[in-house]
Amino acid sequence: MCLHVFAAKKTLQLKDIILKAENISKQYRLGQVGTGTLQHDLNRWWHQVRGKENPYLKIGDTNDRATKGESDYVWALQDINFEVERGEVLGIIGKNGAGKSTLLKILSKVTAPTTGSIKSRGRIASLLEVGTGFNPELTGKENIYLNGAILGMTKKEITSKIDEIIDFSGCVRYIDTPVKRYSSGMTVRLAFAVAAFLEPEILVIDEVLAVGDAEFQKKAIGKMQDISRQGGKTVLFVSHNMAAVKQLCTRGILLENGKVAFVGGIDENISRYYMSSYDSFDNGILGVYELQNHRDKKSRYGLLKAELFCDGKLSDTIYTGSKFVLKLYFESSRDFFEGEIGIVIKDSDQISYIGINNKHIGNSIVVKEGKGKAEIVIDDFPLFALGDYWINLYFGDQGPNYESLENVIKFKIIGEDVFGSGRKLDIAWNKIVHKKITIETI
Repeated sequence: MCLHVFAAKKTLQLKDIILKAENISKQYRLGQVGTGTLQHDLNRWWHQVRGKENPYLKIGDTNDRATKGESDYVWALQDINFEVERGEVLGIIGKNGAGKSTLLKILSKVTAPTTGSIKSRGRIASLLEVGTGFNPELTGKENIYLNGAILGMTKKEITSKIDEIIDFSGCVRYIDTPVKRYSSGMTVRLAFAVAAFLEPEILVIDEVLAVGDAEFQKKAIGKMQDISRQGGKTVLFVSHNMAAVKQLCTRGILLENGKVAFVGGIDENISRYYMSSYDSFDNGILGVYELQNHRDKKSRYGLLKAELFCDGKLSDTIYTGSKFVLKLYFESSRDFFEGEIGIVIKDSDQISYIGINNKHIGNSIVVKEGKGKAEIVIDDFPLFALGDYWINLYFGDQGPNYESLENVIKFKIIGEDVFGSGRKLDIAWNKIVHKKITIETI
């Protein structure tokens, strides 16, 4: 028993936490600066000097941008808790207005939390908006010195890295031109280059890479990977580009309406992000679909449940080139020997991309009376087009007992660089290699 306790303590000590957020909340008064009135400010101050809780912390609506609300106070963030280890790349994802940027501003000490605290070990460099801290009248080179100084670099540090910064930014030709003549893409290139070569212990990046072109995004992601893997630095990355998040991050935080909805592996975070507004998410298990409401209960015939897997994990997100498995559970009131089990995959415009059943690939399906299970397996999933897709199911024996269910499974496709070319294809590919598809009862 003593050995187990000692081992647990040793493991705990080895955990190198560089950033910790404890009970972070941020409250705003809509349309006002501060509390909006002198009376509110005095009331807040009077409670503070008496050692009592701020009275306005007891009111306020949840951060839901789609609803009107009943209070002038809103909680942009509520009770945020997480830890980040040294060298970790943490993705922070969520819909617009979920509180991502507010959280990063608190972490970067641009604004203070209403309640809670941030504990960090080391220098934090932030890239929250395009051209933050840039003077449009100064040249690119002059802004490197200015922005570097704002981020905490000494003039000697900047001078020693100036050539690397300029080269990485790709703005060599215009480096002596005033920044006001730069495009937004050029500005973000220069701003990211300065932040990247600052070599902070923690680098905070908020969506700015979306402004850059594909070549710069690839270069920037590579740089962030180098910072974390080789330099042991920590990166907090906010983006709506899920392909970039998946490529860069190992763990993530999903924010919904200012609260933490999930903390864990990046694949499951992305799945939950995409499926958060779908009905299938309500049952609490990603990739599991109960189908009892669709079958004929009186005749004890039809599909009961479906489970969608991506590379062996239950998921509502499928990656191009991954192993797609759809497990179907069914019930039959009698035996039949000429069974048919198949799927049709359609996009959000109801255009069919894949239609396949066991007879297409020469498989005979034998169904026994009672409950059974079947699997549809595509070893190398062939669709590249990012977006929402629907699965239609059909099950039967060519007689009166035949069930066809439309749009019962909704999932997301994320394109991958399956050819290793450095580019993710953004078009659908409808070629299916039949030898890599199996459909059979189990």
